[in-house]
Amino acid sequence: MDFTQRLVMETEQMQWSASPSPTVFRKRLARAEAEQGHATSIVKYEPGATFKTHHHPKGEEILVLDGVFSDEHGDYPAGTYLRNPDGTSHAPFSKKGCVLLVKLCQFQDTDTAQIKIDTNNTPWRPGIGGLEVMPLHNHIHENTALVKWPKGEIFQPHTHFGGEEIFVLSGTFKDENGNYPKGTWIRSPHLSSHHPYVDEETIIWVKTGHLT
Repeated sequence: MDFTQRLVMETEQMQWSASPSPTVFRKRLARAEAEQGHATSIVKYEPGATFKTHHHPKGEEILVLDGVFSDEHGDYPAGTYLRNPDGTSHAPFSKKGCVLLVKLCQFQDTDTAQIKIDTNNTPWRPGIGGLEVMPLHNHIHENTALVKWPKGEIFQPHTHFGGEEIFVLSGTFKDENGNYPKGTWIRSPHLSSHHPYVDEETIIWVKTGHLT
């Protein structure tokens, strides 16, 4: 929870831990308190898993990484991006099982948009250099997107105003500090900088401007 420190966690090397549901498991990345407050986690629903109805104080943000996540409002296959603001609730489940990136209690007070995006059927937009970008959400200074890096792409050195958070969805992301394979979570503080590049096609989920 120290946002002034850079963190790198290879989540595929981490062990699953228990949750309040016996069929739902977690890999805890950042957590303010045991079962409430700010949290970022990888969450796994076993086939047939259910979770009790719950509200979303300060919001819930989800990226479905694998399988199909569901609630009483619909089914969300891998690649679905969801934002459920403060005041919403649901009773989630998964018939066949799923894995999620989940962020809780991190919305700004004025961010009330409820969002559902199927990234499998959303067009990419041209980015800087050879990058392609898929915007997912923006509010004031906070921006969230998928970014596709073509093989051999080298990006310009840059500084992260408001910090940067990355989750590597495929390929291997790299910079002068190291190599980050699929499943790596990177959180870089306000005014940190780096010079990223890739050797193979790589897709990342990236959020900026939210760690001031």
